[in-house]
Amino acid sequence: MFQGSITALVTPFKNGKVDETTFKKLIEFQIKSDTNGIVPCGTTGESPTLSHEEHAYVIEICVEAVARRIPVIAGTGSNSTAEAIALTKHAAKVGADGALLVSPYYNKPTQEGLYQHFRAIAESVNIPILLYNIPGRTAVNIEPATMARLANDCKNIVGVKEAAGSLEQMEIIKQLCPKNFLLISGDDSLTLPLLSIGGVGVISVVANIVPQDVVKMINTFNQGKLKEAQEMHYRLLPLIKALFLETNPIPIKEAMGMLNLCPMELRLPLCPMSETNRAKLKSALKDYGLLKG
Repeated sequence: MFQGSITALVTPFKNGKVDETTFKKLIEFQIKSDTNGIVPCGTTGESPTLSHEEHAYVIEICVEAVARRIPVIAGTGSNSTAEAIALTKHAAKVGADGALLVSPYYNKPTQEGLYQHFRAIAESVNIPILLYNIPGRTAVNIEPATMARLANDCKNIVGVKEAAGSLEQMEIIKQLCPKNFLLISGDDSLTLPLLSIGGVGVISVVANIVPQDVVKMINTFNQGKLKEAQEMHYRLLPLIKALFLETNPIPIKEAMGMLNLCPMELRLPLCPMSETNRAKLKSALKDYGLLKG
């Protein structure tokens, strides 16, 4: 269903507005690179600063432009259950293939609260749902036992984008959840280790600029060519590190601007990179061969 290299796509802006033309070009770039799926309106897509109208608009553009060629997994999470239900219903209505639901941020629900939140959303739609666990941003961890409970009780909660940064937690998720529960990396640097313990892919930031390389690494691992996959992993690692010198998606937007893929424009409170980190990012792009020296 959802596996391989799934790109967490940026939302390009131009003069403060969503740049539809560039967004469609980015989608075509991804599809031509054999990307296995696209996530609009995720963290990398700057969903916190999109208005409700823009959020709906971006998902609609993405579904229309992709035209069923690959899965579209719409980011529809919120710290309000009612709002998350409304966003997820809209995504389902306009034809998204699935929804990515981040755990509620700021209000720090209990594990029971998380269970009730995700179950209420799952029961409101028929499309598949991926949980999104990123406690570094939300201040709450979806415990593996809670994931297992949700996976067993809600037939359309099919997997998790796991971004807690703990391989041990990922292993526990694999042990507790049903065998067909999809374990997907939320950290580019952990994609290969996660594959080795039974994961199925990544929702990737770096794939915004090197989609074909992330696809190739995963395919190579799945073909049993571990040494070659390791070489690709270690080649990608310095680039990945550079893309997280500052808060995502600041560096990836800067990189895409340097590569003439989209404008560098961000929305406050995100702001342009410091000159020091921009120089480090530019150096990483040159070392990878994406920019000329």
